[in-house]
Amino acid sequence: MLNSVIMMGRLTAEPELRHTASNIPVTSFTFAKAGTERQTDFFDVVAWNKQAEFVSRYFHKGQLVAVQGRMETRSYEDKNGVKRKAYEIVAESLHFAESKRDSQNNAGGAPAP
Repeated sequence: MLNSVIMMGRLTAEPELRHTASNIPVTSFTFAKAGTERQTDFFDVVAWNKQAEFVSRYFHKGQLVAVQGRMETRSYEDKNGVKRKAYEIVAESLHFAESKRDSQNNAGGAPAP
């Protein structure tokens, strides 16, 4: 079964590096992608191991990035005991999608298409 996602968007916040109980690096971040008719869509991304370290070191809020990966769902229970589902892109490849100068000009700005 084919499960491949390729998207580009702007980070909505600074990524934060965490480690699992077995000391595996992981980071998650959200990026915004301008949709049709001025609607903006938000996507959650998870990166593991060296990619997690790379993202936490070099990706910053407002930066345009390209993500290639696979879509996964997971179920969890929130703090009120309600069962929920999360849809996430598990990153397999991450890239800068603009020059450093352009990224600095757009930091903190509105998401671009």
